[in-house]
Amino acid sequence: MRHSFAARRARARLAAKPIQPSGGAAARSDRALRSLPAALLAVPLGLVAFPSHAQLGIEEVVVTAEFREADAQSLARSVTVLDADLLEAATVQHFEETTLLVPNLNWSGEGSRARYFQLRGIGELEQYEGAPNPSVGFLIDDIDFSAIGAVATLFDVERIEVLRGPQGTRYGANALGGLVYVRSAEPPETLSADFELTGGNDGTRAYGAALGGPLGGRAGYRVSLHRYESNGFRDNVYLGRDDTYGRDELALRGKLKFDVGERVGIEATALYLDMDNGYDAWTIFNDFDVHSDRPGRDEQESIAASVRMTAELDRFDLVSITGINSTDALFSFDADWGNPDLWAPVVYDFFLANDRQRDTLNQEVRFLSKPGALAGGRGDWLFGVYVLDLEETNDRFENGVLDDGVFDPFVLDVQSSSAYDATNFAVFGQVDFALTERLELTAGLRWERRDASYTDSFGNAFSPEDRMLGGELSLAWHVADGWTTYARLARGYKAGGFNVSFAGVDFDEVDNVTPDQIEFDAESLVSLEAGVKGAWLDGRLRADIGVFEARRDDQQIKIPLQLRLGDPSSFLFLTENAEEGRHRGAEATVDWLATESVRLFGSLGWLDTEIVEFSVFSDLEGREQAHAPRMSYSLGAEYRNGDGWFGRLEIGGREGFYFDYSHDEKSESYRLVNLRIGRDMGAFSVSLWARNLLDEEYAVRGFFFGNEPPDFPNKRYIRLGDPRHFGVTFKYRM
Repeated sequence: MRHSFAARRARARLAAKPIQPSGGAAARSDRALRSLPAALLAVPLGLVAFPSHAQLGIEEVVVTAEFREADAQSLARSVTVLDADLLEAATVQHFEETTLLVPNLNWSGEGSRARYFQLRGIGELEQYEGAPNPSVGFLIDDIDFSAIGAVATLFDVERIEVLRGPQGTRYGANALGGLVYVRSAEPPETLSADFELTGGNDGTRAYGAALGGPLGGRAGYRVSLHRYESNGFRDNVYLGRDDTYGRDELALRGKLKFDVGERVGIEATALYLDMDNGYDAWTIFNDFDVHSDRPGRDEQESIAASVRMTAELDRFDLVSITGINSTDALFSFDADWGNPDLWAPVVYDFFLANDRQRDTLNQEVRFLSKPGALAGGRGDWLFGVYVLDLEETNDRFENGVLDDGVFDPFVLDVQSSSAYDATNFAVFGQVDFALTERLELTAGLRWERRDASYTDSFGNAFSPEDRMLGGELSLAWHVADGWTTYARLARGYKAGGFNVSFAGVDFDEVDNVTPDQIEFDAESLVSLEAGVKGAWLDGRLRADIGVFEARRDDQQIKIPLQLRLGDPSSFLFLTENAEEGRHRGAEATVDWLATESVRLFGSLGWLDTEIVEFSVFSDLEGREQAHAPRMSYSLGAEYRNGDGWFGRLEIGGREGFYFDYSHDEKSESYRLVNLRIGRDMGAFSVSLWARNLLDEEYAVRGFFFGNEPPDFPNKRYIRLGDPRHFGVTFKYRM
């Protein structure tokens, strides 16, 4: 695909002064560090980020989630790129394990794997009820996995790109807080194969294989298979089992690229992702010993495919992207977290299950100008259309009994079903224009229409419609060869919806809630960000530093409300619009090749968030947003010598954050230490690794309610993140 005008200009400057490590640069590092531009210490108010996790010494880090492939170092936006080398060095199995490497990225531990992510304190926290309109977009190989990203395993993944801030032009309604783009490995130019075998504590066992190569002179392929199993770090002391929270994750990927003549290229991808996990995470004792008599399941099977076609026509280029995804998901759990012996003499036993079928089809067509099509070769243009069609059905099952021997027994046996469909249609356009040799302007606009409909077995029917507008205006100033400052003003949006969990509810039983609150409005966000990014010391040092401020109008906030004390499955989720919310902060990433063998790296995210005005729940005014830690960070070092020995030590952590909006309980601050050592021996390598080496105890989700009979006092309950996890991995490359 052709690169943007701005990216080509930046690339030309880099080509004139290659960015490659050298021994001479290391010897001059102290003097050069003292002469770094003062702009690194004085970034204007706004938002910035760093693409710094790419390997040093490479001339550019390419971002593929943009409309055109672009050099991350010249982009006027906040983006982090995690490439395949980094993912291997960090020894990660799932996307949730990478979040500390990205400034101001958090995740919600509501399931066996994270489905929901928060960027800069913006994002959903739990299994949704109602319109599936997430705040953070999640794409895997151009296929929409927003709000169902639990299948994001990372074997044979080439890169992860995290675009922070509203992506009003690029992606629209589902990217109010940002966009995560996962891209699997490309077909190689020569025949090659990769094999991997892992074993570890907690019954960890994994194997993977990938094979690829050319097909004739115009095509190439790659196929991979990976399976991961572990027991889940929980002991069910009532059932005498250690696997009720076990993980069994299978990923099959296939990619075919071929040229149709000289001017048309096609890339086809197929995915089969199967997460067959248990769900038994919660206990009244807030530890790793669970007591449920009916453990639940967290299963997701996704069959998906995409086709990307690029054509170089006479007067412009054409890109067509088609994605299809069929997902079947089951989420169930023991709602009382206990068993007859634990609750005796009270009879207290509840179970909930939700079976979801979700099908999506997304189609995007882009028309891109030839290089320098505007203003005598000084600018580029693009425009396009986008359609997303979503259909979803949910079958919900609730049963239970409460008999305390004093009052009449309460018996619950409810089955309900719902059907939801939505169509998003958008038109968008963008112009890149060189104002001077070093100053570049980007302007983009997106208009989107969303029509939805909902019906359920209680006789409810809704048909909300939204018309939304977003876009951006940015300036990139290439101050000198190798580094850029920028400023970006952007507007994002998120569609409205309805509170499905109130379907069939007698409103006389619910305090301070009326039928008028079933529907809620769309929200919007305006963000201003600015920063500096670049490479110095002949490419041995890369940094990306920035600040941002964002205002949310009609912010959607979900408030859990318990309908009946003693019925843990009776939570209603009321989404209401707060008049105003605020998010501001700073982000930094640094990557330094200190010597030929030692690389130092670090990232930092700082957040200051507030619910400014919320007339419906005024007691929340002035409080921080949920899952928005004030500080998150990672720092570490990598070592690699000429004999093949390597090592990586990484320390990352977060300050405490509010768990939710229905209470004021907060997590404790925590710090995790990860370690990997090993050796490459030609085509073969072996590594010993440990995650959470110091066995830190930390919470990834928290509730505050009554779940212990007979009096059901409100109490703080937390779900713990994984304890110390260690193992050995063998790899062989042909």
